[in-house]
Amino acid sequence: MNWISILYFTLSGAILVTMAFGVALANLVPSLDKWNKRYFITLFYLLFLCAVTCFLALIFYSDPTKATVERVIYFFESLFVSVPFFMPTIFILHCSHEKLKSNSLFTAVMVLSGMYFIMLVIAQFTDVFYYVMPDNRFFYGPLYPLSLMPISLILILNISGTIRRRKTLSKKHFYGLLIYLVPMSIIIIIHMFVQVEIFLVFGMALFALIMYSLIISHNIEEYMHQQRKIAEQRANIMVLQMRPHFIYNSLMGIYYLCDQDADKAKQVTLDFTTYLRKNFAAIASENTIPFSEELEHTRAYLAIEQAQFEDSLFVSFDTPHISFRVPPLTLQPIVENAVVHGMRTSNAPIHISIVTRKTDMASEIIVEDDGSGFQTTDNNEPHIALNNIRNRLDMMCNGTLSISPRKEGGMSVKITIPLANS
Repeated sequence: MNWISILYFTLSGAILVTMAFGVALANLVPSLDKWNKRYFITLFYLLFLCAVTCFLALIFYSDPTKATVERVIYFFESLFVSVPFFMPTIFILHCSHEKLKSNSLFTAVMVLSGMYFIMLVIAQFTDVFYYVMPDNRFFYGPLYPLSLMPISLILILNISGTIRRRKTLSKKHFYGLLIYLVPMSIIIIIHMFVQVEIFLVFGMALFALIMYSLIISHNIEEYMHQQRKIAEQRANIMVLQMRPHFIYNSLMGIYYLCDQDADKAKQVTLDFTTYLRKNFAAIASENTIPFSEELEHTRAYLAIEQAQFEDSLFVSFDTPHISFRVPPLTLQPIVENAVVHGMRTSNAPIHISIVTRKTDMASEIIVEDDGSGFQTTDNNEPHIALNNIRNRLDMMCNGTLSISPRKEGGMSVKITIPLANS
């Protein structure tokens, strides 16, 4: 066996393994939607079959008694090689949200594919395209380049169709298609004059994987975007499920204050209005908001609580750093947890401190209280709320949330948001 045969066998084996890996990957990637999954599984299976026929052709190539077998294998090899060239047409039209029926690009590609198949059938009865001698020697016919002309035109049409639809295709779809189509066009043109079947199949496999990696990347981004939307919807649900007894107590407190202290009743009404306005604004917000807005929301909430528990709730603010952004409903629910669990479990006064600071790498928010903290008898509400905040911090601004008990009693919650994202 000479070095060329060894190289060809090595490439065929590499293609077989690579396409088997591609099929497995297309089946296993969870973020890939059903259409893309079916498309790439089909594409990789076809390329796998191309590699199998190339491998079989190499096995029987040196056996002078297998001329008929070699002719049959070469027919299927040529047939399978052609299929991955019109499949990008389907992908282009799908990503551009165009129907296949009566589409001029799809019609032209199908006509050219039919012409290629007809010439491939004719090749079995004439020597004009290619032929296999009785001793199993393979030769190109004088019109062999003509038999590849339909495939070349299919590639050119697909490249043109991709460029024309660049505004409707995502960037990764656009570049992925060009990475697949342009090099293959060059290889096909070379193959018209030089026998490079194995390199043709290897090129298709390699560029299909590159295209696939870009599509996976795009789908992962879409998947993460959907997860971010889900997190925002969960936040909205949390907003809508405001504690009914808090609203009831606030309104009743305002009712009694109207007789006792009209000015204070007006202020609490204004604070309650601010609280509600900020809550409903958070529902409509899809992005991060200035921390100053979140701080205003928190102050309004605390003002309402302090009106009811003026001798039991003490709050200190040390917030010189407010020039950063946070997801909506980040600080207020943390403070609310501290108030609710501190007041519920003890009649002792509770002190809450809210501190912000800027480090070399991040903006930090620290909320501390001297209440009883979370008890083992607590339901899951505080943990769900804090996990919700933690998830939104991570998805929307790469932030983190940590919780730790204080030596003096109570809890400390620390939020860290990288400066690059704040």
